[in-house]
Amino acid sequence: MRKINYIEDFDIWKKEFSFSIPIRIRFSETDMFGHVNNVSPFIYFEEARIEYLKSVGLFDDGSSSEGIPIVADLQCDYLRQVYFQDSLQVYVKATHVGNTSFDIHYMGLNQDGEVCITGRGRIVYINATSGKPLPLSDDIKGKLMSTID
Repeated sequence: MRKINYIEDFDIWKKEFSFSIPIRIRFSETDMFGHVNNVSPFIYFEEARIEYLKSVGLFDDGSSSEGIPIVADLQCDYLRQVYFQDSLQVYVKATHVGNTSFDIHYMGLNQDGEVCITGRGRIVYINATSGKPLPLSDDIKGKLMSTID
């Protein structure tokens, strides 16, 4: 497997995931060559990220109703082709928690347990009115950090 710049040791990195959701590849997500269109993994990442953030209580945090998490950047590495009706298990984990942002990594395994896609992104917590970064509460930081091994 080729080296991915945000993964230091692939085997260790892979074992650190615990949260995942299932994705079934729909026909509309494929291109004229029959494999998943290059934009579809970003939709899978979004679905998995939202469920992950719900699971750690980020959307339930009542400390700041003005704060919202937004994607500041997002990257995907395509390792294997994925086809219509394939099943993916998309994993998500926090890898770094800062004052106003946190990094998330993604991994998609096909029905044979092969890694097909990996990804990373930065989420910034912002004030919904001003658009300026908002400090993460200690509670949110704690919830995210509790998922980091």
